[in-house]
Amino acid sequence: MTRICPNCRALLLTSTENCSFCHPPAETPAARRGSRQIEFEDGGKDLWRKEVTRRLNDYRARRGEPRHEIADPSQHASRARLAVEPVARVRSPQSTSTTTADRLDICIQPELDFSSFHDDRAHPQTALVPVASLSQRRWAGMLDAGFITLTMAAFLTLFRGLGGDIVAGKLDALVGVTIVFLFYSMYFVLFTILNSATPGMQLCGLNTVRLDGSLPDTRQLVWRSFGYLLSGVTLAFGFLWSVWDEDRFTWHDRISHTYITAAAPLNGA
Repeated sequence: MTRICPNCRALLLTSTENCSFCHPPAETPAARRGSRQIEFEDGGKDLWRKEVTRRLNDYRARRGEPRHEIADPSQHASRARLAVEPVARVRSPQSTSTTTADRLDICIQPELDFSSFHDDRAHPQTALVPVASLSQRRWAGMLDAGFITLTMAAFLTLFRGLGGDIVAGKLDALVGVTIVFLFYSMYFVLFTILNSATPGMQLCGLNTVRLDGSLPDTRQLVWRSFGYLLSGVTLAFGFLWSVWDEDRFTWHDRISHTYITAAAPLNGA
């Protein structure tokens, strides 16, 4: 049966007492929550934009920049990010590597050339004054060893004649070795510095010269004497070094930059 509302004359499917047009149904709690959520979402955007604008203006005020409103609301998010993080120019990895490559200075060490260094090795510098042969120097060394042996024998004879006694013991052996080394040192040091040649060298016609073939100075003779002492301490290994040396030099030759020759020095003898 069709019913009509007496108030609003609307067609009703139910009784006239419950007209939905004149008496709308009460809002349920769920509907109220939904409407409030929609209202909050609609109004939240404006609140968020106002908060961002306020913070941006405060940031500009701290930096001393003039305050002005942003015309386009869509720029609030980007401006807020700039307010939180300082503006920085970020280079891409490709541009960074390119800039580094452009500024990279490659310093290649040149090849080292020691051929022109005047003090790298002691080599004879003239063919007019050649190095004495090993046989000549060997004969001179044998004569010098003979002279040292005769001197030691004379010293022992004098020692026994004065009532001394030689006992075979460790202490006596140490004293004997020390005395032999002292005679050896005195022999080579005195004759080398005072005469630039030992008696054995003079008998064999050998002279001591510089690398350029001239006579050595006192400083070189002192260094040569030190080389003799060093060779003696190492049990004559400095003399044997001439067997393997390319110039047939000994340790005292290398140390003093002098050598032994059978020729006359360039500046006279």
